[in-house]
Amino acid sequence: MSAREWIGKDFYRELGVSSDATPDEIKKAYRKLAKENHPDANAGNAEAEKKFKAVSEAYGVLSDTSKRKEYDEARRLFGSGGPGGFGFPGGGGGAGGFDVGDIFGQAGQQQGGFGGLGDILGGLFGRRGAAGATANRPQRGTDVETDVRIDFTEAVKGATLPLRLSSPATCSTCGGNGAKPGTSPRTCSTCQGSGLVSRSQGAFAFSEPCRDCRGRGSIIDEPCPECAGEGVSTRTRTLTVRIPPGVADDQRIRLAGQGEPGRGGAQPGDLYVRVHVAPHPVFGRQNLDLTITVPVSFTELALGGTITVPTLEGKVSLKVPQGTASGRVLRVRGKGIAKRDGAQGDLLVTLQAAIPSKLDDKAREALEAYADAMAEHDPRPEITELLEGR
Repeated sequence: MSAREWIGKDFYRELGVSSDATPDEIKKAYRKLAKENHPDANAGNAEAEKKFKAVSEAYGVLSDTSKRKEYDEARRLFGSGGPGGFGFPGGGGGAGGFDVGDIFGQAGQQQGGFGGLGDILGGLFGRRGAAGATANRPQRGTDVETDVRIDFTEAVKGATLPLRLSSPATCSTCGGNGAKPGTSPRTCSTCQGSGLVSRSQGAFAFSEPCRDCRGRGSIIDEPCPECAGEGVSTRTRTLTVRIPPGVADDQRIRLAGQGEPGRGGAQPGDLYVRVHVAPHPVFGRQNLDLTITVPVSFTELALGGTITVPTLEGKVSLKVPQGTASGRVLRVRGKGIAKRDGAQGDLLVTLQAAIPSKLDDKAREALEAYADAMAEHDPRPEITELLEGR
């Protein structure tokens, strides 16, 4: 895609966000639109597939800090009008008009002032303003993000999951060259494969993307029927994702080279799998430590003893010291989360006194006798002194 075509698109409008949207707002908008228009949820819906590709392209630029900065700078310089216009007269490239494509290529042969614009926008459009640059410079593929949901135990112990993904990928019919099987793209005779042509306008000489090959450097006479000459098609594939032990909720796992294919032989992007962990009905988590709250009786706290505590692997016996206060946390070593690097967490057990809501006569009599026996032992001596004005 040429510089003029890319900047002519309003990526903010595609995602439905303002130009000053935060990265989190951009990510949230992308996830919502990608989910609504995902090919898996809209089988046979060409409009939904088109929208899915558009929001993916928009997110690929706006989620990248450097690309977004260059894109915003281009919008500031040339406006945000339709493709090719940018607020200049004759933006469509007609005779006598000023075509913004002129200033995206090489520096003017007689005036070097426009070279800076090529440098500013070079990273976004995959080429630089220096002499000899080509419009069809290889471009790394866009990174892709998807979500998976796993249960608490899988997050602690790790898991291997199949991931079904519908995303742009190298066309399997043409192998990515965009030509119908049995044919090949031919070098553009107008630009000799450079993707750029020179044009003079008054005292200036400029370079612009070749109109015959649209800056690609090659022409496809018989486009591939699957990808329509783009070399990329949306397909569904199944990947195996290994979730490492101890993965945290909302953590991203990177699968190198599993994103969108690159252009012009460049490397593909990466796939980021965002993990969502379902809560456990009994256990919680603090970094590598597992947590659990265990109800105990007053006598177990006062007299001490041994209680049985569950773990993810089974159960363990835990000694409660005599006179333990309710709310105290006891540690069971090595029963937390074990990571591949050897780090090992513990199980943190919070003891919570269980107060019965009803007492039978025997229990009440026993408690009243205990209260009488403990009458001389004030549990709140400091507060009592304040109340008595000492």
